[in-house]
Amino acid sequence: MTERAVPLWEVFIRSRNGLAHKHVGSLHAADATLALQAARDLYTRRGEGLSLWVVPSDAIVASDPADKGMMFEPTASKVYRHPTFYEIPDEVGHM
Repeated sequence: MTERAVPLWEVFIRSRNGLAHKHVGSLHAADATLALQAARDLYTRRGEGLSLWVVPSDAIVASDPADKGMMFEPTASKVYRHPTFYEIPDEVGHM
């Protein structure tokens, strides 16, 4: 198979419990199983991961940066949605 025929996958790693998965890179693999194995081999060599996600790149839908105003401006008028009204106890941890 040529590289163009092999799907591109996006790799996300969660480093600790309570934290979100973070995008760490991309790789080419024929299927999800091979993508997961390749992601493990490439991105967790030092034991930095607790869990991995691999997602086909063509399954990701993103907003256009040119539409920033239309997408995100309406939230500025809804200040009650901002976490500034809440005090989070230290015991809660990574929130």
